[in-house]
Amino acid sequence: MARDETALDAAGDAARHAAGPGVLTFLHSFEPGGVERVALRLHDAWVRQGIDARLVMGRDQGAMRGEWPGLHYEVLDRKGVTGPIETLYMIARLPGVVRRQRPGVVFCAGNSYTVVAVVLKLLLGRRCPPVLAKISNDLMRADLPAVAAPFYRLWLRIQGRFLDRLVAIAPAMAEEIHTMMKVGDDKVTVIDNPALSTAELDHLAAAPRLAHDGPGRRFLAIGRLATQKNFTGLVDAFARIARAGDRLTICGEGSQRAAIEARAQRLGMADRVHLPGHTFPVDAELLAADALVLSSDYEGLPTVVLQAYAAGIPVVATDCSVSMPDLLGHGRFGVLVPPRDPHALAQAMDRVLDLPFDVDAARDEARRFTVDLAARRYRRAMEDLAPTPEAVVSGALRPEIR
Repeated sequence: MARDETALDAAGDAARHAAGPGVLTFLHSFEPGGVERVALRLHDAWVRQGIDARLVMGRDQGAMRGEWPGLHYEVLDRKGVTGPIETLYMIARLPGVVRRQRPGVVFCAGNSYTVVAVVLKLLLGRRCPPVLAKISNDLMRADLPAVAAPFYRLWLRIQGRFLDRLVAIAPAMAEEIHTMMKVGDDKVTVIDNPALSTAELDHLAAAPRLAHDGPGRRFLAIGRLATQKNFTGLVDAFARIARAGDRLTICGEGSQRAAIEARAQRLGMADRVHLPGHTFPVDAELLAADALVLSSDYEGLPTVVLQAYAAGIPVVATDCSVSMPDLLGHGRFGVLVPPRDPHALAQAMDRVLDLPFDVDAARDEARRFTVDLAARRYRRAMEDLAPTPEAVVSGALRPEIR
């Protein structure tokens, strides 16, 4: 009798596995970005947890590809020519992939992907699996022109209607989601953003600080060279307070490189502002820096801040997210300034190293944001969305898409 029950269980498991993956994550490419790196971290953790997780990439390009050896994924554009129209291409191709793979849940990795998820829901209707969407950026968007604000607010409400579950990446963001997207408590889950693994945190905490290669202070910024990050404003701020031997390193790559280099040249800072491109890991840069500077116009919960805490350095940051005051420990771990204010940013950079900084408390704060914890919480959220908990692990289907 026991043998027959075991055979039936095995047959059921095989059938469920054949039905499709438990969770499908879609990304445009391996181009460096915080949203994409977090999504890849989560995907890797889900696979290790035994979840039947699948990854769909728009194109097989980008510097982060080398960071994930052995990663299995499906590529939609094997020629890699869809970069300029990557969102439209994903909208066109993803519904067919979902119909074929029939996942239990679709994971939308951040705000820049919600348009794909909403159109997916519209195109597939009742055949669409539930969508779990991470809200990765500040929703207030004070940087938008006044004429765009009403359309943006309408778009947020549309997302709130069509996306099945919304993840706030810090407690302070949950109320913002309720207010801006017009959704109830039942649609919002708080899961701290997975900035790094426990092993990475321990490594940075144990690693010795690197000696400077000369006099002066070392300021570090990390991120895509994109308008959102306002690195030209950071160069302006640095130029106001730069002493002999001071240096600013901006790690990242993107469309704003020429503008940043031109600003540094115009301000006489070309030999003090270094743009080494995309570097991974950034451990050496963090361990050699005196302070991290975040100059963004808007963010969600920046992972680089938590990496700085792990490395034992304070942070100067713009108030670019509702989460930032809590993240900076209301002054314990750094200085918060208004966005797009080079004078305030410069003053904060000039004094941050003279302020008290509790390294142990900062590292304890970073431990809240590990991928190990977040992946388990995402799994519970996916199991809550799927028809049965087994749907996430084995890929069991929603009844309406059989």
